[in-house]
Amino acid sequence: MGLSVGIVGLPNVGKSTLFNALSASRAEAANYPFCTIEPNVGVVAVPDARLQALDGVVHADRVVPATIDFVDIAGLVRGAHKGEGLGNQFLSHIREVDAVVQVARCFEDTNVVHVENRIDPVADIDTVTTELCLKDLETVSKRGERARKLLKTNSAIERLAAEICDALGRHLDEGRPARTFRAPDHADAPAIVREMHLLTAKPTFYVANVDEASLANVDTNVHYRAVKRRADEEKTTVIPICAALEAQIAELDPADRPEFLASAGLREPGLYAIARAGFELLGLITFFTAGKQEVRAWTVRRGAKAPQAAGVIHTDFEKGFIKAEVIWWEDFVELGGEARAREAGKLGIEGKEYVVRDGDVMHFRFNV
Repeated sequence: MGLSVGIVGLPNVGKSTLFNALSASRAEAANYPFCTIEPNVGVVAVPDARLQALDGVVHADRVVPATIDFVDIAGLVRGAHKGEGLGNQFLSHIREVDAVVQVARCFEDTNVVHVENRIDPVADIDTVTTELCLKDLETVSKRGERARKLLKTNSAIERLAAEICDALGRHLDEGRPARTFRAPDHADAPAIVREMHLLTAKPTFYVANVDEASLANVDTNVHYRAVKRRADEEKTTVIPICAALEAQIAELDPADRPEFLASAGLREPGLYAIARAGFELLGLITFFTAGKQEVRAWTVRRGAKAPQAAGVIHTDFEKGFIKAEVIWWEDFVELGGEARAREAGKLGIEGKEYVVRDGDVMHFRFNV
């Protein structure tokens, strides 16, 4: 679907190290600010044990997971909204992504310099958020000015826009992101906010980059606890990882990873949780196709109907949609495939209004 999550934060908090571990791409990582200038993009597989379970039934020639794009964006500093540092590049790149993961440094290391010479992850988050809020405030102010000029036309929409921009401007001026703003209870209000394409309206979660010693019990890390409180206040997610350790895991031969993970007290790489969190943050779900040629995970937005799901595979499938044959993935696995699921009455024939579930195994009938 081409959906992307931008990795943001101050310089030297571990963004590029995290990106290197997340994807097969290799962003340059160095101990100085602005090492990343142009955004690096990595296509990351979303871990899903259901794929292997389905393949255990059909023994396909290949297994294709769902993917999500992660974008490593240049580090931000104070004054970015005015173009300080690489502010203009940062803001243009973050505007293009669908969601944001903010990396917060939660480790002490005198060998890794901090752009503001202190370790305070919540202050780092505030710096990034403030810069984005200030840029959004410019956008909202311009929209508010336009709405006020058009009030003489007696437009109800512009009157509402002026009201929203005044309230939203005060909200942003207090350093609070647009995603926490409660718009007036009016049918047109969400569209007015959405059309401004505000940076702080993007769904956001946090990654707390801790040291390896903290992984066994992250609650002992005072910096992590501070980020966790912030995430709880915003009703979002924080994922603790050690980016340096994750980079080591990513470099290992897959056969050697389980032993390494066990020695570090981990059940799976922390990157798996990041990929899943990004997927969920974007409101995505997975449906499957399963046959001898391939078992494949396909991505749609939550609430998508059967024809839309068909269109993800090929636009002709959506145009000529007739019906969808649907089996719940657990039934497919437990019964041993499509034929037995059909015999057991577990295969449903669904029409255009069917809402796809996360985990459906689907086969589409179409005619063009």
